[in-house]
Amino acid sequence: MKLRTTDISMPFEHVWLSGELVHAPDVEGLAVVLRPAGSPFAQSRDLRVARELQQAGFATLLLNLLTAYEEARDPDARFNVPQMANRVVAALDWIGHQPPLAGLGVGLVASDTASGAAIRAGWKAGDRLSAIVCRAGRPDLAGLTPLNTLAVPLRMVVGSDDPHAGTIRQACEHLRCPHDWHVLPGASDEFREPGAIEHFGQLAAAWLRDKLPAPGPVEQRIHDGTAAAPTSGGSAEQSPPPHPL
Repeated sequence: MKLRTTDISMPFEHVWLSGELVHAPDVEGLAVVLRPAGSPFAQSRDLRVARELQQAGFATLLLNLLTAYEEARDPDARFNVPQMANRVVAALDWIGHQPPLAGLGVGLVASDTASGAAIRAGWKAGDRLSAIVCRAGRPDLAGLTPLNTLAVPLRMVVGSDDPHAGTIRQACEHLRCPHDWHVLPGASDEFREPGAIEHFGQLAAAWLRDKLPAPGPVEQRIHDGTAAAPTSGGSAEQSPPPHPL
């Protein structure tokens, strides 16, 4: 499988969100890896998760839910879960207008406060998603109603040494959707231990493989791995305008 990488800028209201799409015609589905950040992807654990998913046969869209300006201006911007959830829903709209991605099942992979955003987005746009995988994080920030009424199958993975595991477990007790709970021995809340992030990527890939629908025949899909322009809001390849200071 020959993967093609495309840097994208995705429009949302008055900002542009940065992303990296890695795609091939014969992938098993699309994993959208969500970051509650605006910093570069290089050396991030999310990038390592994306690479693990690619090795498992999935296309990936690594997406920053904040701009670099927002992250620098307000350290608490990553706690605005409703705003980030709306951006995830907008990303799902964007995906739906990209011919190279037509016919692919979509799953969300999230961590930190993006776990809450993924659950909230799944609650709002569950008809466009087939699975969610959370690497611990803050599912409690999704809100009680989204947790209670989410229908998208969810896998939660926590480290055995995560001091917040109890809070995460309490939030997951509200779930009524198909879900499971995995504990990685020896892993902390940030999964920095050797092999921990790769093990998470394997668990995420297994959940997506089980829950995403089979893709349509390759010959019926566009073989060009570049992202097509969205129908509104500008081109995916267009440089974003400078943010007003």
